[in-house]
Amino acid sequence: MRINHKIKSETNSILRVKPKFTMKRVFSYSLLCFLFISISGFSQNNTISGQVIDEQNTPIAYANVLLLNIIDAETSNYNGVSTDENGFFALKNIEPGNYRIVISFLGFKDFTKDLAIDSNIDLKQITLEESAQALDQINVVVKRPTLKKEADRLVFNIENTALIEGNMFQVLKSTPGILVMDNSIQVKNSTPTVYINDKKVHLTNDELVQLLEGSSANSIKSVEVITNPSSKYDAESGAVINIVMSKNLVTGYRGNVFTNFTQGIYPRYEAGMSHFFKSDKINFFANYTYNDSKIDRFQRDEINYLDTNNDVDQIFNSLINRTTWSKTHNLNFNFDYSINENNTLSLSSSSLWMPYFKYNIINNTNVLDSNQNLDYYFDANNLSNDDKYNLGFDLDYVHKFKKAEEKLAVNTHYTTYNYKRDQNVLSNYYDNNDAFLQSTAFRTDSNQDTEIFTAKADYTLPTSESSVLEIGAKASNIKTNSDITRFNISNGVETLDPNNSDAFNYDEDIYAAYVNFTKDWEKLSLNVGIRAEQTNLKGFSVANNITNTQDYLEWFPSASLYYTVSDNFSLYTNYKRSIGRPDYQSLNPFQFFLNDNTIVTGNPNLQPLFVNHTTVGTTFYKNIFTIEAYYKKSDNNIFELPRQDNTNNILTYTPVNINKTTEYGFDFIAYFNMTERWSVYFVTSFYNTKDEDVFDNEFVTRSQWANFSQTSQNVTFLKDKSLSANLSIIYASKNTQGFTQSDDVLMSDLSLSKSILKKNGTLSLSISDLFNRQDFNTSINYLNQSSTSHTNLDTRFIKLGFRYKFGNTNLSTNQRSSSQQETDRLEKKQ
Repeated sequence: MRINHKIKSETNSILRVKPKFTMKRVFSYSLLCFLFISISGFSQNNTISGQVIDEQNTPIAYANVLLLNIIDAETSNYNGVSTDENGFFALKNIEPGNYRIVISFLGFKDFTKDLAIDSNIDLKQITLEESAQALDQINVVVKRPTLKKEADRLVFNIENTALIEGNMFQVLKSTPGILVMDNSIQVKNSTPTVYINDKKVHLTNDELVQLLEGSSANSIKSVEVITNPSSKYDAESGAVINIVMSKNLVTGYRGNVFTNFTQGIYPRYEAGMSHFFKSDKINFFANYTYNDSKIDRFQRDEINYLDTNNDVDQIFNSLINRTTWSKTHNLNFNFDYSINENNTLSLSSSSLWMPYFKYNIINNTNVLDSNQNLDYYFDANNLSNDDKYNLGFDLDYVHKFKKAEEKLAVNTHYTTYNYKRDQNVLSNYYDNNDAFLQSTAFRTDSNQDTEIFTAKADYTLPTSESSVLEIGAKASNIKTNSDITRFNISNGVETLDPNNSDAFNYDEDIYAAYVNFTKDWEKLSLNVGIRAEQTNLKGFSVANNITNTQDYLEWFPSASLYYTVSDNFSLYTNYKRSIGRPDYQSLNPFQFFLNDNTIVTGNPNLQPLFVNHTTVGTTFYKNIFTIEAYYKKSDNNIFELPRQDNTNNILTYTPVNINKTTEYGFDFIAYFNMTERWSVYFVTSFYNTKDEDVFDNEFVTRSQWANFSQTSQNVTFLKDKSLSANLSIIYASKNTQGFTQSDDVLMSDLSLSKSILKKNGTLSLSISDLFNRQDFNTSINYLNQSSTSHTNLDTRFIKLGFRYKFGNTNLSTNQRSSSQQETDRLEKKQ
């Protein structure tokens, strides 16, 4: 679990598209997915009705009324509603059969009655008895998170805990196995694919963070950190985060509004709202967030340009200040329509619109000779104005067969992404006596249009009571066209620069099929699968008249084995082969000049990387402790490296394939409760990373042992447990990645939340980087490459928030117990 400190590109690739899939065609495909399975089955119109009152004959509003189906003395959820303002309820469209009705409300004893339904039933008035004991029991319903270790994943259950009072991003930062560094989400040294209810989130990393920060955690049931995804997932999914949302049986409406104020170097503002509605046929959720932010980043660089003897020739010392201003709108929704008990149709969307994004880089550089004497200096001002939107839509159809758990799920997805950037760069040069030498100026217009269309089908067949077979297929098309036009400016006159103007067209098709089998014995669980993916891609650079194509078929096996020796001891092992395809920006050959001496460019010759990952581990002492060893080998690993041109004194950031990266290590994980109110998560990892490749006909290798340690403390206070706190501390020692050495870093976050206004309101306070140790240093020193960098991020801040819930707030969960319980590749591949 190490931190990726590689220097990121400060510009985005710019692309423009001629859509291969029109909206009309997308609609047609979606309609076919909806219609290709016949819909059958109609319920008889039996109704159960009544009124719920207390012992003073006062109606009880918003009591939960659940109807359970009784089959062979076993019960299962069937239907549910909540009482209205006058205590009345009606359960409609009940098929004949045997049922159990359960009526519950906070502070009262549950009412339970078995019913044989063959006609309408009116239960008249139902009186709930007050129960101090029941109220006490409700107060101790799981108020602390629980962690379950499985062969291929960690399941972090937060339902009914204090963590749901924050936002989704705060939950991820508190989830064991997930590391957030500079708003970059990582799992086991890799960037994970994020799913919500097993639906892939098609957003870039920055857009995903904005979505999660603006989404309430109130409806989260658990977070699954899947370190060994089965063959059901895309082969690019080296790790997966699946956010599982609670589902309600009771009908009604609830919502919340929130606002946050963050004071870092500059203030930031955020506000939004969420709405949830359920009826007999409809589940609807919508969330909107607006974000207005200004974020600063400071960097100090030193580049030693060398002569042919690798002695220092010139030294570039730079002070770089980066500031971004942005205004962002996020909207996501999910609409489920239950056609009948066997067929469900869903429409969902995750959308972002950023009408305002300003990006300013101010660079002041002193150029010294080998004796540290000033030769000359220059300042460069790079100002960009961006406009973009990212609109994604999913249409899902699920058919459940008569056989339990047998189902067919069909999904179609469409994304349209548009990005525009207007960049202006001005540089002024002075000699060592402060005399003006010259100025240079240029402007670039760049555009990117991308469309993504995917369609997939997944079939689940229980082959026995303890085994399941899954098969599926998927097809996707990604098409992106981009252009960049540069104008040199002299005396206020713009002249086209054809050498730095280009257009790039990219077309990618991926066809996949998989089979996965799961079998459970008394003590042994097995999950094996294999996935095949055929990739066809073509990139064409107009200026160079060069076409690059890649066509390959690859197989991706996966396996997990979990053996339970006893209640206190278990063993597991897993293996997975995965792929990492270059993102569009990395393949784009455009050259973006941050200033006259610093360039960011793509590499159209990049090859995909392949990863083989093996893990063995054991959990013991009531599954509290886990010891795990792993080995990971990456061929053609992709890193963005700064490469020095020592002849022209130019630094170019470009992605390259590194021949081989090997990593192995040992993890120790513990999750336990110190007291009823205090839970602790702790992990420490010792690992070795080794990179090997040939540069300029010379073999280069770098290896480093490192340590990663993290502890997270969750505590609740006060008698009613309305005050909660989370303290997270992360330490990462000196480590290496892609021939870049990073010094140690300490990250720390403290968050507090207090329920107010009869627990309908929540006040929150977050403090980040308590010890001011989150800045980091990197260095590169191999062959004729010699540079160092210090980065000061805008991560030290105080955040104040308020959230208010309204409507039927009892809808938060239907469970009640008193016992303890492809788009991201637009910027960075998801």
